[in-house]
Amino acid sequence: MTNSSTNDERRPAGELEAAVMAALWAAEGPLTPGQVQADLAGDLARTTVTTILTRLYEKGVVGRDRQGRGFAYFPVQDAPGLTARRMHTELDRDDDRESVLARFVDQLAPDDEQLLRQLLEGDNP
Repeated sequence: MTNSSTNDERRPAGELEAAVMAALWAAEGPLTPGQVQADLAGDLARTTVTTILTRLYEKGVVGRDRQGRGFAYFPVQDAPGLTARRMHTELDRDDDRESVLARFVDQLAPDDEQLLRQLLEGDNP
């Protein structure tokens, strides 16, 4: 096993996905796994990058276009959109939405609570 593969296994999946998404958001167009790997300074094995991109595609986080025998990947949402999607996913995991939302609001900082009130009232900041 190469040193790169050992490093890949020690990094949390969320961290790897975040690094790949950062590369895709910074790109001007779709990237192949090899291009993503190069953007990450070769820190990850190409097979690891391909696996991460495939998983992100299966989650609906990235889209892909056929390019030669493989695919080029692109983000389907910006960073704030992806965070909002994750928040919805977490909310959907619990049957008691009211309690979850109430606790979420209770834990907001005063500035965030005011911003949320403005957004809910249609007063965009």
